[in-house]
Amino acid sequence: MDKTQEMQNNSNMDMEVNFEDALENYLNEDFGDLEEGSITPGVVVRIGKEHVLVDVNFKSEGQIPVSEFMDALGELEVKVGDQIDVYVVSKNESEGTIIMSRERAKRMQLFDKLEEIQEKDDVISGKIVRRIKGGYTVDLGGVEAFLPGSHVDLRPVPDMDALVGQEFEFRVLKINRRRSNVIVSRRVLLEERRDSMRKDLLKTLEEGQTVTGRVKNITEYGVFVDLGGLDGLMHITDMSWKRIKHPKELVHLGDELELKVLSFDQDKQKVSLGMKQLIADPWENIAGKYPEDTRMSGKVTNLVDYGAFVELEPGVEGLVHISEMSWTRKLRHPSQMVHVGDEVEVVVLSVDPDKKRISLGMKQVRPNPWDIVAEKYPEGTILEGSVKNITEFGIFIGIEDGIDGLIHVSDISWTKKVRHPGEMFKSGDIVMAKVLTVDKENEKFTLGIKQLSEDPWTRVPDTYPVGAMVKGTVTNITDFGLFVEVEEGIEGLVHVSEISRKKVKTPAEIYKEGDEIEAKVIHVSADERRLGLSIKSIKDEEDKKKAKEFRTAGPSDTGSNLGELLRQKLEEDAQR
Repeated sequence: MDKTQEMQNNSNMDMEVNFEDALENYLNEDFGDLEEGSITPGVVVRIGKEHVLVDVNFKSEGQIPVSEFMDALGELEVKVGDQIDVYVVSKNESEGTIIMSRERAKRMQLFDKLEEIQEKDDVISGKIVRRIKGGYTVDLGGVEAFLPGSHVDLRPVPDMDALVGQEFEFRVLKINRRRSNVIVSRRVLLEERRDSMRKDLLKTLEEGQTVTGRVKNITEYGVFVDLGGLDGLMHITDMSWKRIKHPKELVHLGDELELKVLSFDQDKQKVSLGMKQLIADPWENIAGKYPEDTRMSGKVTNLVDYGAFVELEPGVEGLVHISEMSWTRKLRHPSQMVHVGDEVEVVVLSVDPDKKRISLGMKQVRPNPWDIVAEKYPEGTILEGSVKNITEFGIFIGIEDGIDGLIHVSDISWTKKVRHPGEMFKSGDIVMAKVLTVDKENEKFTLGIKQLSEDPWTRVPDTYPVGAMVKGTVTNITDFGLFVEVEEGIEGLVHVSEISRKKVKTPAEIYKEGDEIEAKVIHVSADERRLGLSIKSIKDEEDKKKAKEFRTAGPSDTGSNLGELLRQKLEEDAQR
C-alpha cells in the first residue's frame, strides 16, 4: 500500500507542474499570438484516421487533414513529435479554435524559395508531369509551373510526348503569388550554357584538331554536330571514303562522333567537320594496288543509266561502263546484266589517281567471242544458221552465242529483185550462206547466199553477144521501155527509142506484159549487169535486105515485081 500511495503522489505532482506550465504559457503575452496568413512552427501531437493534431502554442490544437501529410505513394510522412511548419488560415480567440494547412505552408515557403531563386538568377530542378496546350506542366516540388513549348529546347522537339516524366533544370522567368502562377524556361538556361561553352570552345578550336560532338540534325547534304556550344557541319562527302546516298546510312540523331576540324572561321563562327579524314585515304597508292588488267571481284553498289559502280574495298569504287558489260549484247540499261548487291568479277581497265576514278570491265573476264568467230569462220567459209530476225534490209543468222551474221537483201540473189526478205524467209528457217566479211573492231559479220553460186551475168556476154537475136517475154512496161526476160533471172531492156522508127509515147500502146517478142542485142555489160535490146534494129535489117534484093534483081524480074514490091513497102510502113 505504501508503494501505491507513493506512485499516486508523484502523479499528482506532475499534473501540478504541467498545469503550472500551461498556466504560465496562457498568461504569457506571446501565448496565442498567431497572425492569420502567417507560417508558424508546430508539433504533431496526435495522428488520427482523418486528421493530424498539431500544437502551435494556441488555446487548442489545430486539425489538419491526414491527406496533407501523404507522399506520392500514399504513405504518411510524419509521426508524433515531429516539428513542422503550418499556415494559419484563420483563428477564433473566443472559441479558442484555429484552422491550419500544411500544404499552404509548404507552398508559401516554396514561393519564397522561387522568388529567392529568381532574384539570384539561380536554377531549380523539376519534373515535366504532363503536356498541355502550348507547352508543359512542371512539378517544382509542390508548385506546378508552366513551361512554354518554345522554351523547352534550343531547337523544336520532334517528339513532344517523349519529355513527359523527365527531370530537368529550369530558370524561373515569372512569379505571380496571388494567382499562384509560375513560368519557367529550360531554353534560357541552355542558351546561357551554350554561350559559355562556345566562348571556351572558340579559345581552343583550330583546324586539324580532333573533337567530339553529338549529332544534332541530319539533312540530305550533311550532318549538323553540336560541339558543345557551337554547331559544325559535316558534309556528306566528308563522312566516308565510299559513296553514300544519305547521311542516315552512317549516323543517327544523338550519336556521339569523333571528328576532325577541316576548316574554322572564327569571325563567322563556322566549322567544317570530317569523319573520313580520321582514317587513311584508301585512294593513296591506288595505281599500285590495282594495276591495269588485274582481275578481281567486287559488289555492285549503285546503278546509273551509263553503267554500274562496283566497290572493290571500303571507300574504293570503280565504274563498269555499260559498253564494257557484254561483248555481244546491246544493253539499254545496266539492270539487264546486274543488280545492286550482286558480286561480280571485273578487270581493271584504267586508274586515274588524281580524279579518283577506276574504269572496270566485266566483259573482259571472258574471251572476246569475236576473236573466236574470226578464227573459226574466216572469209569464204560456208556455214549453216537459223534465221533469228528479219528486217527490210536483210536477215540475221545466228552464228555463235550472242553473235549474228547479216545477209543483206542485195546478197540474197544474183538475179531476183527482192523487195522484202520476208517474201522468201521466216524466223527459224535454216539457211546456208557464205562468209563475206568479219570486222572485229566494228563487230560486224556479213554473209551472202547468192555467193554460193556463180553470177549468171558473167556468162551473159558470151551467151548474148552484140548482134545476137534473142527471144523473150515482156515482164515489165515503163514509160522508158520494156523489160524482157531472156532466161530465168536475166532481163534485157528495150528502150522506147529502140521499139519503132515511129515516135512511141508509151510502150503500153503496143505491148503488154506476157507478150513474146524477138529483139537484137545492141549492148551487153556483165559489170554493169546490163543487156540492151532493140526491136527496131530487126526491122531495119529486114528493110536493108529487101532493098538489096531489089537492086540485084534482073530486068525480066523488074517489071513483073516492081508493083508487088511497092505494095509490100506501103503495107510495112503502114504497120510501123
